[in-house]
Amino acid sequence: MTNNKSYGKYSKKAGEKVEETMHEMKEGTLKTGSGKKVTSKKQAVAIGLSEAKKEGAKVPKKKS
Repeated sequence: MTNNKSYGKYSKKAGEKVEETMHEMKEGTLKTGSGKKVTSKKQAVAIGLSEAKKEGAKVPKKKS
């Protein structure tokens, strides 16, 4: 499914989850926790990484 892209510090599972959420955003089906439609790429990536982390994928901590 992925194009042999190297995401560096993220696991393959996390990269696939982000790709999936980006696809949902482009289709217009990705929603935030409050039910609003996601329009920002950054927000879609954050949701994908968050979901991947919940599933146990290797995702580094947010830099402060």
